[in-house]
Amino acid sequence: MKLEGIHHITAITGDAPGNVDFYARVLGLRLVKKSVNQDDPTVYHLFYGDDEGSPGNDITFFEYPGARRGRAGAGMIHTIRWRVASTDALDFWEKRLSGEGVEVEREKPVPFLGFADPEGLEHELQVVETSDEPLTAEHPDVPAEFALQGFQSVGAFAADPEQSRGFLENTLGFDAEGETAEQAAGHPAWEVRGGKRGGSYALDQTDERGVAGAGTVHHVAFASPMDEHEAWHRRVTEAGASPTPIIDRYYFRSIYFREPSGVLFEIATIGPGFTADEPLEHLGERLSLPPDYEQLRDRLEQVLTPLPDPRAVRAE
Repeated sequence: MKLEGIHHITAITGDAPGNVDFYARVLGLRLVKKSVNQDDPTVYHLFYGDDEGSPGNDITFFEYPGARRGRAGAGMIHTIRWRVASTDALDFWEKRLSGEGVEVEREKPVPFLGFADPEGLEHELQVVETSDEPLTAEHPDVPAEFALQGFQSVGAFAADPEQSRGFLENTLGFDAEGETAEQAAGHPAWEVRGGKRGGSYALDQTDERGVAGAGTVHHVAFASPMDEHEAWHRRVTEAGASPTPIIDRYYFRSIYFREPSGVLFEIATIGPGFTADEPLEHLGERLSLPPDYEQLRDRLEQVLTPLPDPRAVRAE
């Protein structure tokens, strides 16, 4: 069995309206699902991605209104890395982000662009040559050839990166990337690739403790075909990682556990998908609730933060 790259990445925001503005308007992603945290339905779970809401380009946020700013430390993801098609795309994003008052980091001719969202969550855009399908969203202000194409990797902090190697390689089937200067300096990285898609996971050493909060990543999910999900649960259990039971999230099924460095992992199924309760053309336009939560709709619509119309945001 092989995992099909990164399924989604979930982070925390204290400002859902500002979050919609940045990820849907500025970054040009589509808000594909406006739902609730199924473990705490009084707060949003917002999903952004390509036009189909595909695994591989799906960044999601729990909103805790007014949450204090967090800081990544050992056992936490510190950077989300996205694919773009060319250095021309980096030029476009450097200009667009700078025009929005976002500070960018770019060292030409190195093909990457670094920046943080308004709450401090670190991102990088990387020029990547791959046979993977580009997962893009249409946006009137973002030419298709410059659009974000999906996740390339995540970078995480660990007190001792090497303690994760055996579990990642032997249990999860991650493949160690070739020896590089970064590897030799104690920054190991692994490719996570299945038959259709791949991504990477990298660890950087730190002894600093992190603080969960706005602008930090809650977990990273890797993609599993539906028919292999139970086998992944058995494999992780046998490795002693103490996973949760398989949880039906309606749009996909989930297993959660921590890898040895403390980073929270999820294995999520490819499907059923976000069209389970909305037609593709209207994804993200209304509050979507799994059937078990539908009885709470009237109460939740009164307590959830009012959001800008995602169609209007994308049309600006």
